[in-house]
Amino acid sequence: MKPLIHATITDLCSNTNTLYGKIMIVDVGCSSGPNAVALISTAIDSIHSHCLQINQPPPEVCVLLNDLPDNDFNVVVKSLVTLRQSKKNIVVTGLAPGSFYERLFTSNSLHLVCSSNSLHWLSKAPEDLTRNHIPAFDIDEHARRERLPVVCEAYAQQFKKDFSLFLELRAKELVSGGRMVISLVGTRSNAIASKFILFPGIVAQILSVLVVEGVIDKAKYDSFYVPLYGPSIEELREIIEVEGSFSIRDMRVHDPRTEMTTTLSTPTSFVNNLRALFEPIIVQHFGKVMDEFAMAAELYWSLDGSLQEERARTSRAMLAVSLVKA
Repeated sequence: MKPLIHATITDLCSNTNTLYGKIMIVDVGCSSGPNAVALISTAIDSIHSHCLQINQPPPEVCVLLNDLPDNDFNVVVKSLVTLRQSKKNIVVTGLAPGSFYERLFTSNSLHLVCSSNSLHWLSKAPEDLTRNHIPAFDIDEHARRERLPVVCEAYAQQFKKDFSLFLELRAKELVSGGRMVISLVGTRSNAIASKFILFPGIVAQILSVLVVEGVIDKAKYDSFYVPLYGPSIEELREIIEVEGSFSIRDMRVHDPRTEMTTTLSTPTSFVNNLRALFEPIIVQHFGKVMDEFAMAAELYWSLDGSLQEERARTSRAMLAVSLVKA
């Protein structure tokens, strides 16, 4: 996202009618830890670099970070304090807890919205599946494959609804000519088989082992939905164009297979990755089963070909998009 943020800042700082000597930057879905201020820090560095080049004083900066209320904001606050001490033109920092699928900021107040690795998370599991008790996964491979088109379409529609709402809400909060730079997990292909991102499929397979072993109930397994969808770049473009609040400045597809190989290189890193992504969802639905899940996950990793087969079925990619408010 760094080149997109740098180009966006250059555009914004070149347009004095947009900034008026101040800039408000927001990161929605900021998480916690070192990544919480990474996008904001990149944007501020770009501001300094641009202003030095044109020999002008940098604008005053207001920084706001958003995530769900359960996020560890104690860590985020400490990161914001450190950031403010190191970046002298930051005047105001703040937090905005809440879902980014609702209004978070006042109208026409933001100049730049960033979001990294968050928007593939849906507001909820697809209603077409939950209402009709259609499992997203199935222990029976044949049944799962037969149901896959229906399941994928339900997830696609939920993503379309959520992402369109996200665009509509942020357009209300951004100033005229305001910018947005986002990244999310997606796919390189429109093929149905690629639409389940790698890790949810693996989680479902590991949980199915726990069903066979009697650790979790089959009915619980059938009612388990991961509220996550990875769109293709074509889907993303179509939703943005149909919703109409933004024009696309740049779209990029990054193949993360090299990094993913490192992430999955040992059983410990593999299990830790799954726990970091899915433990809250698993525990909320199944209870205290993570010790058994971790053991089954290590066994899955050790089975020849299991991980490679699952990776071959997906076409996971990171999608990055730069938008300007129309």
